[in-house]
Amino acid sequence: MKLNITPARKARVEMVPLIDTVFLIMVFFVYSMLSMSVHRGMPVFLPSSSESGIEKNLILSVTVKSDGSVYIDRDKVFPGDLSAALKHKAGKEKQTGVLLFADSSLSYQKLFSVLDQIKNAGISHISLQAEAGPRR
Repeated sequence: MKLNITPARKARVEMVPLIDTVFLIMVFFVYSMLSMSVHRGMPVFLPSSSESGIEKNLILSVTVKSDGSVYIDRDKVFPGDLSAALKHKAGKEKQTGVLLFADSSLSYQKLFSVLDQIKNAGISHISLQAEAGPRR
């Protein structure tokens, strides 16, 4: 009696699905890191602008809420100590910039006092942030 036994094929690791999976995981992590790096400020209602955009090369985030409280990144700072705190956070960076998130109901006087303190800290790169929206 003759048995027909076919030789066993070697197991193969298919590379195309593996590469697809690796790229999918990489895209997920890249997008999640980009979304986390932009939202460093405190949540406030920003004014809207049709030409708004985020500048990615600025490193400090200053948030001014409607009650006048001031935050650097997520650390609360007394409004009078803002200039000294910015100098300390900026350190020796020459191209330090500030993303300024100001509540839309904030008065001009409070906004300009914060801007003056940022200028007194020696920071000249200031970006006022706004929500993307239609022109009014």
